[in-house]
Formats: sequence, C-alpha cells, structure tokens
Amino acid sequence: MPGDCDTCITINGKDIDFNSTIVCPDCGYAKTEIMPAESCVYFYVCEKCNSRLKPLKDDCCVYCSYGSKKCPPVQAGISCC
Repeated sequence: MPGDCDTCITINGKDIDFNSTIVCPDCGYAKTEIMPAESCVYFYVCEKCNSRLKPLKDDCCVYCSYGSKKCPPVQAGISCC
C-alpha cells in the first residue's frame, strides 16, 4: 500500500523499495544492497565464497533471482531492464 515504506519512492501508485537482501545460493551468505534505479545487475560476486551469481532463466537480474525484493522496474509493474 502506498505510504507504508519510509525508504521507498512511489511509481505507478506502488511503493518501490530499493533495498534487497541477496542470498548466495552456494554458501547462504546474505547481504543487503541498494539496487540501482536505472540499470540492471547481471552479475554479483558473493563476498564470502566469491561465487559469481547470474540471473536465473527468465529473470532479468540477480535481484529478481536471489534478492528479497525484485528489481525496481518489476516492483513497479513495468518492463525490466
């Protein structure tokens, strides 16, 4: 519901949260990152095990695959990167 997130912006009537916790599928390490608003993150290196994460099939970015929140365009209901 719009207005419920104090760190969000509203796009298309939806609160967009730029914080997402990425969890490494190899070692389980989790880190909260700030997602970029205008670019996709196709690769992410885990700080603990150095695994290089890539989006899963049919996902546009690592946040959509491994994050606690989808990327900002997907949250807004618009086309991803």
